[in-house]
Amino acid sequence: MKPLLFTFRRCPYAIRARMAIKVSGIDINMQEVDLRDKPATLLECSPKGTVPVVRLADGSVIDESLDIMKWALAVNDPNHWLDCPDGVSDEVDNLIARNDGLFKKALDYYKYSVRYPEHPAHYYREQAVFFLEELDGRLSQNNYLMTDRLTIADVAIFPFIRQFVHVDKDWFYASQYSHLIRWLDAWLSSEIFLGVMNK
Repeated sequence: MKPLLFTFRRCPYAIRARMAIKVSGIDINMQEVDLRDKPATLLECSPKGTVPVVRLADGSVIDESLDIMKWALAVNDPNHWLDCPDGVSDEVDNLIARNDGLFKKALDYYKYSVRYPEHPAHYYREQAVFFLEELDGRLSQNNYLMTDRLTIADVAIFPFIRQFVHVDKDWFYASQYSHLIRWLDAWLSSEIFLGVMNK
């Protein structure tokens, strides 16, 4: 029995999981989830009901996107996304943690600012700018976030920058973050991203 991935096309957590699975070449079944009508099979695997979730052939479950990425790349990592220079692995983990923590929180307030009318949208955007500045600074020195070679950090963070930009593309593309714009545009036109976003 093949592994089964429960996914949602636009979810940034699911996008990064699908990208790692795709590059690994793992043969997997995928089930698109209607988040307003979650299937019983998903809830049986993971009662919290979030995506992505992988149910392996032996019945075991992986229900965190970063763990799914690492599982897939442990099976096959042809582009060496997990390989980092000495001393960089902890930095990779810390950067992803900041993305998944403080930046994602600010992103949610910005994206759903109508739910938080105590401040205008641009106020919430400013809470996220710290991370854009850090990424742009990194990309001013290297082609990718950690080195001149793509690592899991780039793959794990890209879908969230994409989601942030979708809130106000005009603002982002008029911003001073030229290195981040270059990096994002390269991802958006990449074969792997386009491949996992096919309907």
